[in-house]
Amino acid sequence: MPERPYVLLSAATSVDGCLDDAEDTRLILSNDADLDRVDEVRAGCDAIMVGAGTIRRDNPALLVRSQARRNGRVARGLPPSPARVTLTGTGELDPAARFFTAGDGVRLVYVPGAAADLARERLHDLVAAGAAEVIGAGDPLDLDAVLEDLATRGVRRLMVEGGGTVHAQFLAAGLADELHLVIAPIFVGDPAAPRISAPQLAGRPSSRRRMHLAEARLIGDVVLMRYLPGRASGD
Repeated sequence: MPERPYVLLSAATSVDGCLDDAEDTRLILSNDADLDRVDEVRAGCDAIMVGAGTIRRDNPALLVRSQARRNGRVARGLPPSPARVTLTGTGELDPAARFFTAGDGVRLVYVPGAAADLARERLHDLVAAGAAEVIGAGDPLDLDAVLEDLATRGVRRLMVEGGGTVHAQFLAAGLADELHLVIAPIFVGDPAAPRISAPQLAGRPSSRRRMHLAEARLIGDVVLMRYLPGRASGD
């Protein structure tokens, strides 16, 4: 059994590096062809992770959309969609969010030990029904502990879809094996717009290390760049 899953980060940004704008409605950066590619990547993973902020802002379902891909997973003895995973520092999650209500399957909520009781209280009905599980993973929340627990649950390949702080935390900790970065032909131009950033990245040698570009692919009007963060650009 591996010590941790293979971690794939997936993000789409504007030309000026924004994951979204600062408006109330979500800014769609990918096109239909790229969204289908993302769906294919999802179907090949054991679990999909987002931060609690992404659940609150975007309310994603995190399901495999293609019926053919869902059928293919079932034929391989897997659930139609990967397990859904979130990280929360406070345990304050809405049990009516699509993360919990859309589709079936496992929902894992990782929280600092001190917030575990609050999270279980807020998600009481889901936990009681076996639809969600709250796991204390260090205090503060420890990504290594999260990944170790996921590995014991059979997760071999983890897709991290956001948000920017979660992505930055994985990069800063040296826990990202692959980064799929899609660049959309849009300038947001708003300094308040979210980006891949977190205090953990500041001053870290890993944040200055040049990544290996394994692939660059034009998909309609967006460009996919597939990086391997653990390898230098000259490797």
